[in-house]
Amino acid sequence: MAPSAPRTRAAAALHMKQIALDSQDRTIRRLRAQLATQRRGLASTKKELKETQVALEASYKCHQKFQARIHEAEDSMQAQHLLIEALVDEKDSLLQTIHGLQEANNAPAPFDGDWEEEPEEEPEEEEIEDIPLGEGEIDDE
Repeated sequence: MAPSAPRTRAAAALHMKQIALDSQDRTIRRLRAQLATQRRGLASTKKELKETQVALEASYKCHQKFQARIHEAEDSMQAQHLLIEALVDEKDSLLQTIHGLQEANNAPAPFDGDWEEEPEEEPEEEEIEDIPLGEGEIDDE
């Protein structure tokens, strides 16, 4: 029986190695499945990141456009303000010129904008004259 013992030990050792290889094979398959899942998750995350980046860039461009419009509106308002100031200055100058001309011509002082309103008179009802009826006219009363 001695010769069969080494074979049994060799068969047992071979069987143990096969079990270890099977275990390693299962571990490798499990790790590969985890890796594939993580790669899909990474791909999904990259896609979301790209979409977010595109949206952010579009938002930034929109923001730049709105900033440009705001800047244009501010410039326009400032230009209008300067124009109004120039018109007010011109009006004051014209009023001074008018006042100077009136003084030179001994005319009454220009209207200063303050006045008292006269009370409105209610129109009196006009009396209707009685017109005598002539012949052939109809009296509707």
